[in-house]
Amino acid sequence: MTPKAQHKLSLLKMKQMLLNQMSFLKAEFNLVDKSKGDESDQSVAHQEEHSFLITQSRYKFQLMEIDYALSRIENGSYGICEETLEPIEDVRLKAIPWTRYSIEGAEIREATLKKADRRKMCAI
Repeated sequence: MTPKAQHKLSLLKMKQMLLNQMSFLKAEFNLVDKSKGDESDQSVAHQEEHSFLITQSRYKFQLMEIDYALSRIENGSYGICEETLEPIEDVRLKAIPWTRYSIEGAEIREATLKKADRRKMCAI
């Protein structure tokens, strides 16, 4: 099996795992009656809802990245850093198969974002 085929299989497994986890969390969350109880119970229910929504948001973002990586496999651009246009290290792709950046590209992007944040802070 080629490395790209292995990465595709890994991405598909991760996608299915995330979808299963999202379904499980949603079913579990829907079982809780959030309208009953005193203020303390409702406060706990509100915190659980907040936690649920944050988790779902993270999962949706990761699913989006996985789908984007799968589309890059299909169009032939998978494994190419979007910042440097150089190949992404295979070790990195094995660890984070949906990554868009090589280690160098990620460092460049992070430095650029930090510089932009500093400029925003100075403008305030």
